[in-house]
Amino acid sequence: MVAVNAPVRVLLVDDDALVRAGLRLMLSGDDHIEVVGEADDGAGVLAAVAEHRPDVVLMDVRMPGVDGIAATEELRSGAVSGPNGPGGGTGPQVLVLTTFDADATVVRALRAGAAGYLLKHTDPARIVEAVLRAASGEPVLSPSVARALMDQVAGADPVERSAAPTRRERARARLALLSDRERDVAEAVTEGLSNAEIADRLYMSMGTVKAHVSSALTKLDLSGRIQLALLTHDAHGSED
Repeated sequence: MVAVNAPVRVLLVDDDALVRAGLRLMLSGDDHIEVVGEADDGAGVLAAVAEHRPDVVLMDVRMPGVDGIAATEELRSGAVSGPNGPGGGTGPQVLVLTTFDADATVVRALRAGAAGYLLKHTDPARIVEAVLRAASGEPVLSPSVARALMDQVAGADPVERSAAPTRRERARARLALLSDRERDVAEAVTEGLSNAEIADRLYMSMGTVKAHVSSALTKLDLSGRIQLALLTHDAHGSED
């Protein structure tokens, strides 16, 4: 269990009232989580964040009005302030919700700034853990899912494939800004490893891992670990 000092404040965003009710019931059963509000469309997310100040937003991808990707982009674009409120700054962590793990829209959501994603049929205990991990800055991708997503980002469709060389060179140039140890940590993040797992692999303390992640994000002007993982993967893109 991820350690938290105060209940993690969660905002639910889904156009299906039954899904929201189920998530509320499930999450409210954990003492470390407090569901503070709901929205039924992406158009209401900024206002809901302003009102409820969540730490984590559980965001449906497909909604009839403003979809979850557009809403995520708004939240991560600098239109929010403080750790979890509107006006400028980082804002809450966003976990997108989807039915299919191979859905291309999930990759778009990660590029938009989401902290990770969850499948709606994920085991409840894992959803709770994912929310807590997101709130503490941990990645919310298992190694197997990380590999599947990164393979898709590599260019399964012609548009992505044709853009890969340019994206690869840009990514390599940006990663050159990092120190050797920061790049080592970035590689481990790409595999979906937790801070504890990275510390074990690289023989570092947890504090050192966190410091390297924070430094890398600052140098690269990235919003989170998922974006660091995507950038690192882009740098290793296929030469084909």
